[in-house]
Amino acid sequence: MKVTKAQSIANRAHIVETASELFRERGYDGVGVAELMATAGFTHGGFYKHFASKSDLMAEAAQNSLAKSLSSTCDLDVADFVNLYVSRDHRDGRGMGCTMAALCGDAARQSDDLKATFANGVENTLSALEEKYQTCLGVTKQEARAKMIDLLAHAIGAVMLSRACPDDSPLADEILDTCRTEIVTSLPSSAAKNKQLSG
Repeated sequence: MKVTKAQSIANRAHIVETASELFRERGYDGVGVAELMATAGFTHGGFYKHFASKSDLMAEAAQNSLAKSLSSTCDLDVADFVNLYVSRDHRDGRGMGCTMAALCGDAARQSDDLKATFANGVENTLSALEEKYQTCLGVTKQEARAKMIDLLAHAIGAVMLSRACPDDSPLADEILDTCRTEIVTSLPSSAAKNKQLSG
C-alpha cells in the first residue's frame, strides 16, 4: 500500500521526535539507526527514504529539539528560566530536557554542520534571554548579552556537572542548589524578583 505524502511527512516527524529523545537520553553514539527506527515503529530500511545519513537526522533532531526547548520557556522571565533549568527535574529528565545540556559534549566531536545547528540554537536562546533581561532592566544590548552568555554557560554547566555524578549523590544536588542560588542572586533584584527554589 502506497504511503501518502501527508503520511510520509508525519512519519518523518515521528522519526525526528523519537531520535531527538533518544539522542538526548543516550548520546549520538549510543543510538544506532536500526534501534532508532525500531523504537519509532518502522523498519531499518525505511530510514533512507527520509534521510541521507544518520548525520542528517542528528542535525534535524537537534534543530527540532532546540526550537521546542526555546518555545517551552518563552513565557518565563530570566529568574524563572534559571529555576526551571537548574533543577533536579531537568537533570533527571534528560530525554525530555534541553538539547544543549544533554548533547553539547557530543556535538563538540561532530561535523561543522551539526555544530552550526547548535550555535544557532544557542544564539536563539541567548537572544530570547537578552531581550527579557534588557527589557526588565533597561541595560544596553551588549551588557545584556554578556550577562546572558555567562548565565547560560553557568546553567548548562551546572546541569552537566550534576549529571556526571551518581543519581543519588549528595554532590549532584549540591551543584544544582549552589549554582541556581548563585545565578539568581547575581541577577539585579528587578530581574530576580527574589525567586529562588528552596531545593
